[in-house]
Amino acid sequence: ARHQSTSSTAASSMNAKNATLAAAGVATVGALAYLTLESVDANMLADGLHPPKYPWDYKKNLTTFDHAAIRRGYQVYKEVCSVCHSLDRIAWRNLIGVSHTDAEVKAMAEEHEYTDGPNDVGDMFQRPGKPSDYMPPPYANEEQARAGNAGALPPDLSLMIKARHGGADYVFSLLTGYQDPPAGIEIREGLNFNPYFPGGAIGMARVLYDGLVEYEDGTPATTSQMAKDVTIFLSWAAEPEMDERKKMGMKALTLLGILTGLSIYLKRHKWAGLKTRKILYK
Repeated sequence: ARHQSTSSTAASSMNAKNATLAAAGVATVGALAYLTLESVDANMLADGLHPPKYPWDYKKNLTTFDHAAIRRGYQVYKEVCSVCHSLDRIAWRNLIGVSHTDAEVKAMAEEHEYTDGPNDVGDMFQRPGKPSDYMPPPYANEEQARAGNAGALPPDLSLMIKARHGGADYVFSLLTGYQDPPAGIEIREGLNFNPYFPGGAIGMARVLYDGLVEYEDGTPATTSQMAKDVTIFLSWAAEPEMDERKKMGMKALTLLGILTGLSIYLKRHKWAGLKTRKILYK
């Protein structure tokens, strides 16, 4: 009787332990599921409308940037975006061999003047730009930029594709997503409604309209085409090394494939006899 009672107590303890572990497991799984689910705001504007996924060719493993689109995108940036937005991390020479020739880049750089010095007498002086210079900002400082944009600070576009959730999809959707605010939503004067911008109210007005620029290659300058081109240009600006990285990756994978085949062959050649031999003891 004593042995039976002891066994019953142990079984009860084991069942309680299993129940506790099961409850803990359920709670853990529930917490992880809750954290992975996206929280949905009541008005869906607090975080901005999630942009759709677009089939960007340059994101594929074996494709590169469309360099004609980069050239067109630079034209859109120069004629439209550069009025307010800077591109601090891109030098003129970065465009050589990507979208423009050496002579074209030198001519574009010489259109701007840069402060240099000091000279032999200790004075600063102005000189034409060189390919090694970085693209000049539209404003001299942050205060001037805010004063020219009703208190809003236009962000630098060098890393904009990496800096925003959604990347290229977000930038393209933002540029093409301007519309009238829906019923029940009021936008403060001086702001514009764009559902892809967090909060829905953005200080930047719509800047792309059909026929705004004239592409030198004859491509129709529709709003969506200009948005696509400038998005590809900004994607290149954020990752100018992408083509080289893909080339290096292909070389590494090819070399690793060859070495893997050789290692398998050598292993079978050297070890096949040893692993299949039979050892007899007398």
